[in-house]
Amino acid sequence: MRAVVLVGGFGTRLRPLTNSVPKPMLPVGHMPMIARLVGRLTRGGVTEVVLALGFKPEPFMEAFPDGRCGGATLRYAVEPEPLDTGGAIRFAAEAAGIDDTFIVANGDVMTDLDVSALVVQHRRFGADATLHLIGVDDPSAFGVVDLDEHGRVRSFVEKPPLGTEPSNLINAGTYVFEPSVLDHITPGERVSIERDTFPRVAAAGGLFGVPTDDYWIDAGRPDLYRAANLDLLGDLRHHDRCEAIHPDAMVAASAVVENSVVGPDVVVDAGATLVDSVILAGAHIGAGATVRESLVMGRVGARAGIVRCTVGAEGVVGPAAVLTSVAVPPVA
Repeated sequence: MRAVVLVGGFGTRLRPLTNSVPKPMLPVGHMPMIARLVGRLTRGGVTEVVLALGFKPEPFMEAFPDGRCGGATLRYAVEPEPLDTGGAIRFAAEAAGIDDTFIVANGDVMTDLDVSALVVQHRRFGADATLHLIGVDDPSAFGVVDLDEHGRVRSFVEKPPLGTEPSNLINAGTYVFEPSVLDHITPGERVSIERDTFPRVAAAGGLFGVPTDDYWIDAGRPDLYRAANLDLLGDLRHHDRCEAIHPDAMVAASAVVENSVVGPDVVVDAGATLVDSVILAGAHIGAGATVRESLVMGRVGARAGIVRCTVGAEGVVGPAAVLTSVAVPPVA
């Protein structure tokens, strides 16, 4: 089976980290996000993945020079101009010659969903498209999916006032499509799969949803990207785990590392304290510095203290500086 993975976004919510690294190449537990995602797809029977890109494929080609990732063959479909999610899916599917049932996945979703089970249910429905759905505590912040008793999608309700929502189920970003879905997407135009295509398929009676209680997180925001990393430290995930400190990191014996992920080629000097943080490859944490609930790709000076900050590759937090809830360098 083949899959189209949407990786064409600019990663604006994760700036300044994405100033230097494409979002799908950011690590989740010492491994690129895209590799974690593709590994999940291959466990579900996917053998070829088409990356739907909005710009240059070179960082991916450099990371996967043999054209393979997570057990699957990689192909690249680079849009000539931004086509939004629906347009990107059609462009990638046609570029790859997809003419049978296929998977579509958002590139920043980390989940334990078994895609093979989603395909089985899709075929039982006889659906044109089947959505993975997840329940959330506060559906008023999302577009909510209304299902009938047979699993058919009746409608989408955008950000319903609390207490008026038809369900707590939201689109979780993994789909099974028949090629017929592409007929609902005008070629070469900007089309949103969520706002334009799904309502059309639903109106024709061909859209279904499958709710599950699998682990799921949208890793496209700093707080959730950090959580996606930290969640690999325990037994929360079914398949994916990581060591807290990469073997190629240099962490002083007197440093304190609590519930944090420390990547390769990181230097953590004496007396530094890391709590609930992700320290990415090549970062440097100075002596006596304290880093809490933060993402660091650059440098944090000696005796500095940062809380809920995002420090990009070019970011430098000066010695003894105290920062809370800021990006370094600032995001325009």
